[in-house]
Amino acid sequence: MDSTDLAAVWLTLKLATIVTLLLLVVGTPIAWWLARTRSVFKAAVGAVVALPLVLPPTVLGFYLLVTMGPNGPVGQLTQSLGLGLLPFTFPGLVIASVFYSLPFVVQPIQNAFEAIGDGPLEVAATLRASPWDTFWSVAVPLARPGFLSGAILGFSHTVGEFGIVLMIGGNIPDKTRVVSVQIYDHVEALEYTQAHWLSGGMVLFSFLVLMALYTFNPARRSAS
Repeated sequence: MDSTDLAAVWLTLKLATIVTLLLLVVGTPIAWWLARTRSVFKAAVGAVVALPLVLPPTVLGFYLLVTMGPNGPVGQLTQSLGLGLLPFTFPGLVIASVFYSLPFVVQPIQNAFEAIGDGPLEVAATLRASPWDTFWSVAVPLARPGFLSGAILGFSHTVGEFGIVLMIGGNIPDKTRVVSVQIYDHVEALEYTQAHWLSGGMVLFSFLVLMALYTFNPARRSAS
């Protein structure tokens, strides 16, 4: 691998790490609300969160591009704040990746929260624990497998992004060119050896991710 390949790998790991941390912060309260609420809006919110699972990445990327563009509400806001425009920048790529990988983090955490049931939370309430203490001392530790699965899936899904990366980030070396785009560039240039190295690395990475999910899945461990 040459310097451009290594730069793409580093940028991909940087992007995936930042996006995963942001998704855990943003996705945890959403997952908790979806797991505990009886609101009539639960189905609608859950559907919005899950949209990236069924929408083509180019569709989501197009609307994010319009929203963050010079005539979009987010674009006008960032320009008025002196921040410029987000498309074709690393921060814009982070925001797009958060939207695109959101369900891969929210759903495992939501399922883990739902699996806890009401019993442990009611016991904590009888011991006069506040809702905040109950969440951090009871719910979060019991839902740890969901957090682990969500972090692994969010990280790996961000690493494998392609369509939304091209729509929002483009193909700017050292700024928005990630591994998937670098592989595409190698194939276009008929540089199959370099494409094999990066693609093989992605295959190995995907295999290790699946191994981690199977290894740390408590349901599978208890069934074996």
